[in-house]
Amino acid sequence: KKKLKISGRELASVPVQVFGLDQLQVLEMSPERESCLRYRMELLPREISHLRNLTCLYVDSNNLKKIPAEIGALSHLERLTLSNNSLSSLPPEMGALQRLHSLHLANNSLTELPAPLCQLRSLTFLDVSDNKIGTIPSSIRHLEKLETLLLLFNSLETLPEDVCLLRNLRTLWLGNNHLRSLPASFGELVNLDWGYNYCSCNFEGNPLESPPPEVCSRGPEEIRDYFLSFRR
Repeated sequence: KKKLKISGRELASVPVQVFGLDQLQVLEMSPERESCLRYRMELLPREISHLRNLTCLYVDSNNLKKIPAEIGALSHLERLTLSNNSLSSLPPEMGALQRLHSLHLANNSLTELPAPLCQLRSLTFLDVSDNKIGTIPSSIRHLEKLETLLLLFNSLETLPEDVCLLRNLRTLWLGNNHLRSLPASFGELVNLDWGYNYCSCNFEGNPLESPPPEVCSRGPEEIRDYFLSFRR
């Protein structure tokens, strides 16, 4: 088998036989879209490192409190979903997942954007919504391929200038934070979709003053003009 979905009404652990499936590429252990299931896994076993051919690992909506360092051995991993767990940190070894391009961390207990994420140069999708993140490290600029960054429902008071170096960003959701201002170079993110029907840059729920929300909604040119007006 190259794809395996494990399901159980009260799943609490991974059957040991799974780690012998060395050709496995997709492993799903999430009750998403199956409301009758309640998963209870608190630990991802260290033996996960035996599955060296995994490209996708889905472990949403469990009760994970820790990710083992051995996750760094999954050198082929491209997609990792860990949303709706109880994670407060990530192991440094995650920085070794250089093929990872999609990482879901929504609704955990993170308080900062973990440093290992900024080593993932292939990352194009990052969802850290609904945590307690209050700061974004300047090293985020290293995520040069990032196209989607979801930061909704966090505790951000400032957005570092380094975010404006992510010129491939197409979606940036910042709703429901504590932002009062945007970096002066924010208008350089010209690949964002600023249309009214599908607004890929979301500021709702922030006490924005500089620039005000009505300026933000008009797109990058208006934002650039706003900041230029203060330099004249």
